[in-house]
Amino acid sequence: MSLRVTLSCWNYDRTRALADGRVKPDGIDLNYITLPVEETFFRMLRYKEFDACEMSLSSYSVSLMRDDPPFIAIPIFPSRMFRHSGIYVSTKSGIKEPKDLVGKRVGNPEYQLTAQVWIRGILADEYGIDHRSMNYFTGGEDTPGREEKVKLSLPPDIKIQPIGPTQTLSQMLAEGEIDAMFAPRAPSTLRTRPKDVQRLFPDYVPVEKAYYRKTKLFPIMHTLVIRRELYKANPWMATSLYKAFVEAQKFVYEDLEEVAALKTMLPFQAAWAEETRKEMGADWWPYGLAPNRAVLETFLRYHHVQGLSKRLLKPEELFAPETLEAFKI
Repeated sequence: MSLRVTLSCWNYDRTRALADGRVKPDGIDLNYITLPVEETFFRMLRYKEFDACEMSLSSYSVSLMRDDPPFIAIPIFPSRMFRHSGIYVSTKSGIKEPKDLVGKRVGNPEYQLTAQVWIRGILADEYGIDHRSMNYFTGGEDTPGREEKVKLSLPPDIKIQPIGPTQTLSQMLAEGEIDAMFAPRAPSTLRTRPKDVQRLFPDYVPVEKAYYRKTKLFPIMHTLVIRRELYKANPWMATSLYKAFVEAQKFVYEDLEEVAALKTMLPFQAAWAEETRKEMGADWWPYGLAPNRAVLETFLRYHHVQGLSKRLLKPEELFAPETLEAFKI
């Protein structure tokens, strides 16, 4: 009898073969629920509603600091993204380059979000901006009342406070009540008030390509977690899910090379895929620990330095041991 597993994950091209049943995990009857990432994270972190789900790498790392960690991950990374594009500034702030962020009021939907960890870390490593040199304000981008999904215990030298119960970061940024915002989603005022809100790096693609060429790091945003009690009762399921996610991803690499009839609405799909392959290699979105060790070590260093993990975690500590090696013939 197959194990019934409910998994919540966004509607990614790289997971679609799992959602539509083209790929079936060994021994698992998969119930794939498509939800926005914020809803998945909130429901899993607060209530453990799902058997497995995609999870913020930062939130998961914070959860490992508990005496009884509720989840265990497998080295699948459904979301990755360069984050220079996620730094937004108020035109009233006078911010023109990274060094101008020092001493400024910076909005963060949540301090612990993975995108924020990467942005603060990149600013430190690449531009010499100490994360403690900014004053952080947390709250909803466009909906008032957002709070941190996980309880944080931060060092006293990190200056952070919530915005008011009726305020939103997007509006505050446009009005100049905060000077900048780090966020995974673009503030609505970037579109509705373009004279008041802009990106720090307006032409961000060349900046992000230069960052990759220098560091060889493609930032990981999300991993895949299993409720720990379910994993302990069925340790085989970690490898089963890992293999299935790897198999589902293969369809996408093939689809992006199709030229007879485009499978996406991107008119230059094949050319962009070829350019990406030349820039980042044939497997530019790798799963597994070994090809991601450097990027994981960098993230975990940032996470610890920024006060989010009490000790420096090692990449191996994140994942089910069964998924870290495979049999060979």
